[in-house]
Formats: sequence, C-alpha cells, structure tokens
Amino acid sequence: MNDDLAALQARIDRTNELLQRMLAEVAKTPSTHAIFVDAGYLYAAAGRLVTGTEDRRAFDLDAEGLIESLIDRARTIFADSRLLRVYWYDGARRRIHTAEQQSIAELPDVKVRLGNLNANNQQKGVDSLIRSDLESLARHRAISDVALVGGDEDLVPAVEAAQGYGARVHLWGIEAPEGRNQAEPLLWEVDSQRTFDLDFFKPYVSRRTAPAYECTTGRPTREDVRFVGARIAAKWLSSRGRDALVELLPGHPYLPGPVDQDLLVEAEGLLQYSLRGQADLRRALRDGFWEHLQTQY
Repeated sequence: MNDDLAALQARIDRTNELLQRMLAEVAKTPSTHAIFVDAGYLYAAAGRLVTGTEDRRAFDLDAEGLIESLIDRARTIFADSRLLRVYWYDGARRRIHTAEQQSIAELPDVKVRLGNLNANNQQKGVDSLIRSDLESLARHRAISDVALVGGDEDLVPAVEAAQGYGARVHLWGIEAPEGRNQAEPLLWEVDSQRTFDLDFFKPYVSRRTAPAYECTTGRPTREDVRFVGARIAAKWLSSRGRDALVELLPGHPYLPGPVDQDLLVEAEGLLQYSLRGQADLRRALRDGFWEHLQTQY
C-alpha cells in the first residue's frame, strides 16, 4: 500500500515539474499583437471626419503615415508585446490591386488582403477574410491581442471566433461628427474600445485640389506625376468611352505602346518636365492613369 502511495506521489511530483516547466516557457514567450484594418470603414469614417465626404475620389489618404501612427499607438498600448503585422483589408475590381493598394502592400510589416468590389463600389468578401485570418491566428496562438479598426456588425463572428481561442480583441474606432459609425453589437462583443479623434487623422487626410502644373519648376514628386496620370486618364475616358476602357483593362498593368506614348507626351506638356529616363516617375504616371480608370470601371 505504501509502495502504491509512493508511486502515486512520484507521478504527481513529475506532473507538477512538467507544469512548472511549461509555465516557465510560456512566461518567456513574448505576447504578440496584430492590427486589422477594414479599409472601407477607415476611408469612409476618416474622410467624413476630416473632409466632410466619404467619396475616396475627393480626398487623399497618406496610408503609410497613418499605418506608422497606428503601429506606434499599438506599441504604446501593448507595451510588453511585439507586432506580428498590420492586415489591411480592402476591395478591388476582380481583386486586382490598384496602384494605391500596391504601394500599401510594399510597406514593411503590412499584408494587403483584397475582397471584391461590385458595380456599386461595395466591398464583398472582406468580412469573411477578416474572420478567417483572425480565427487562424488565434487558433495557432500567433496573436494574444488584436486591434480591430472597423465598425460593421458583420465583424461580430470574427471577434467571437478569435475570443474562442483565447485572443483579446480591442476595437479601434474613428470619431463620428454625429451619431455613431460602429454597430452596437460589435461594441458589446469586444474586450475594449478606443476612439481616435480629428487631431489624430488630420495629418493623413486632405481634400484633393488640382495644382497648377504648368508653373512647376524642378523635378516633380511622384504624387504630382501620379495626379497628372489620373487627369489624363479622365480626359482619355471622356473622349474614348467605356468600350475602349473594357478593351484596355485586361492588359493591366501594361499599356499599349501608342497609349503609353501619348500619355508620356501629354504628361510632359502638363508638367513642363521631361520624363525620359525617369523610370520611377514613369511608373507613377502609369499608376495614376490606371488607378483612375479602375475606379470608373
């Protein structure tokens, strides 16, 4: 009998030792957080707050600067945690990246995930992407906390799925000029809530204006050239029509030789600057041209 008790005690001691080792390893493992951004919500809410409109074509968003600011804020809030990455969810026609989405995807620690964009410019499939990623990361213990920038009630299942695996979900919202821009059921489900105000977004959102390129001196910036590309695209579409646009789109991101040459010549005339041998500016010009056409399709 004493031998049985001794054997049982020995097994208990071994189990306790294993548990202590596991707890010690867990304590050594740093917490990890991720930032999930529903770009549709961000553009609409930030645009409304800063410029008074939700129309993306009416304002510019400095996505790189804003993402850096969100990362800095997360670093302060999750002080003992490391960033996994920023997940940027947006919609695009046929899930083909726009020039702006391409530039965001090239940023360090950023993963762009695209749903579809229908004829009414409504995102489709974004919520399911968010849920899939949230659930997968939480299930594999890749994250302990997630900051979710969004407001749609359809995100509730994503929150519940992540919480089911032990992750904490913190909802980050954007100040609404009046009323609310986040669904109450979503507010009820998350572990914490935080709202960013006008001062936070002002440096990154600005209403678009048409600069006087004819007076430009010196080397133009990539944004200057990109804007010119968009202006030329609007003129091209007005004169050629939607049938020509439909024929052009399958070739993205390449332009037929004659179209590319006409684009170059007209841009140089507007900028009063030669783009020959300026590979980065030529890319910016084409990006602006394509970006405008894709928003009109």
